[in-house]
Amino acid sequence: MDTAIPEEVITKKKRKTAVYVVLAALLLLLAVWAMRTTLKNSVKRSAIITSVVEYGNIENTINASGEVLPEFEEIITSPINASISAVMADAGSKVSAGQPILQLDKTASENDLAKLKFQLETKRADIKKLGLELDKSFYDIKSNNDIKQLKITSLEAEIENAKRLYKAGGGTKESIDQAEMNLQVAQLEKLQLENEIRNKQQTMKVEMKEAEIAADIQENEQRELERKLRLANMVASRAGVITYINKNIGSTVREGDAVARIADLSSFKVSGTISANYIDQLHSGMDAIVRINDVSVRGVVSQVYPSVQNNLVSFEITLNKQANPLLRPNMKVEVYLITASHQHVLRVTNGPAFKGSSEQDVFVVENNKAVKRTVHIGMASFDYVELKDNVQKGDVIITSDMSGFKNADEVSINE
Repeated sequence: MDTAIPEEVITKKKRKTAVYVVLAALLLLLAVWAMRTTLKNSVKRSAIITSVVEYGNIENTINASGEVLPEFEEIITSPINASISAVMADAGSKVSAGQPILQLDKTASENDLAKLKFQLETKRADIKKLGLELDKSFYDIKSNNDIKQLKITSLEAEIENAKRLYKAGGGTKESIDQAEMNLQVAQLEKLQLENEIRNKQQTMKVEMKEAEIAADIQENEQRELERKLRLANMVASRAGVITYINKNIGSTVREGDAVARIADLSSFKVSGTISANYIDQLHSGMDAIVRINDVSVRGVVSQVYPSVQNNLVSFEITLNKQANPLLRPNMKVEVYLITASHQHVLRVTNGPAFKGSSEQDVFVVENNKAVKRTVHIGMASFDYVELKDNVQKGDVIITSDMSGFKNADEVSINE
């Protein structure tokens, strides 16, 4: 028969087991802590990047993005509605001034020009015809006026004869009155004709002027179309490189459509954009640095556009050396706008160790260890960071990311 184990024995055994488990856990935690502490407080020299503190100049910059564009780029547009009949050059090819690059089918515009010439000749003939008609009308009115003058002279003579007869007793008073009335009527008719002549003269001038203006307008339309047809020869106005050309032979282009672009690749500018948050710091005349791979090209902000689009402000940079061989059209570049500068300050190469705060910890290399120091940060640019205190010229600073050692005051450096 099994013997029952006393309760005291069971309790003692459980306590002993619990003690062993706790001790094992503590030993494990201690081992892990010791291993982490050992590993964490050491770093391989090949895993860090260092920089020597030196005196030099530093510029405070704000970041922007940019695109390299030719300083001069001509957009060639179609002066007429036409179709492309031939293409004599490809994108990327060099052209000289006056060299044909594209040919348009000008048949429709040439037919319109012929129609305009015919309409203008017709208009000129109509002006001559109108002039002859107006001259004839004026001549008829003037002839009637001369006839009236002769009639008035005749009536004046009749009045004199009637008066003489009346004095001689051979006439009557009524005859004199009738003759005078006839004279008054003739004089009024003459005044009416003279007024009609003056009105006719003014009307003739206005009608001729209107006809001549209409003809001049049509002649200007003809000259404009002739000018557009000359421009439709599509030649390069200056030497350069074709950056775009419409090679779709047979396609229709409307007046004003771009058919080619010619750029002068001997000089470049940079078109930049920056967040609208920096609009108060952006102004014309401020210095700028354009970063092309590892090369810096300096320039000046020459123009700031007032409009804001998609929370971005656009500006242009004129480069100090516009013919840099590294520059290529439409190349994307980094832009750094200089807002301030300090001369002869302690500086170190910028790196991931610097997080942007005004006060932070850095590690200074001393023999085979790195010692933490708290420093105050001044200006910062893409290349350098200003260190205001707690370092001196010649100190070696770890510039790579050391956030994994933020709780350590000292780190061993292993080879």
